[in-house]
Amino acid sequence: MKQIITFFLFIMFGISLSAQSKANVYKGNSSFSSDVICNINNGKVYKKNSSFSSDVICTVNNDKIYKGNSSFSSDVIFTYKDGKVYRGNSSFNSDIVFNIKNNKIYKANSSFNSDIVANIENGKVRKGNSSFNSDTMFTINQPVTITEFVAIWYAVNYIY
Repeated sequence: MKQIITFFLFIMFGISLSAQSKANVYKGNSSFSSDVICNINNGKVYKKNSSFSSDVICTVNNDKIYKGNSSFSSDVIFTYKDGKVYRGNSSFNSDIVFNIKNNKIYKANSSFNSDIVANIENGKVRKGNSSFNSDTMFTINQPVTITEFVAIWYAVNYIY
């Protein structure tokens, strides 16, 4: 009986480990390892293909994105809530950096077509409202949460 319980715990632990898959972010439409901009693994965005703690760009924890490996409230870069991305720990409309609706990223609190910064489709993030492959800014090879996407957006647009 003890062996059966141990086996089931091992299976459950193994499944939970495999659920945490690494997502790579590539330049444009590329899928070459030499074109990896950053990667996200277990809530941390790393430079290029790295997994070293010294290469952590930012950390995702619930609805917050923190600088580097930090989890201090003073190191919050963005807060994501109800489709809106706020500067720091804020939840004031004046601190909305951008918002995400229907797979489109809009400036501040706008929902006008003229304020579309980028659109997301099948892992591809393209400039403005474009659907052309030549306008692909970056490609994510695995599904990520919306907060992880915000962290990737930060890494790609503010760090590189």
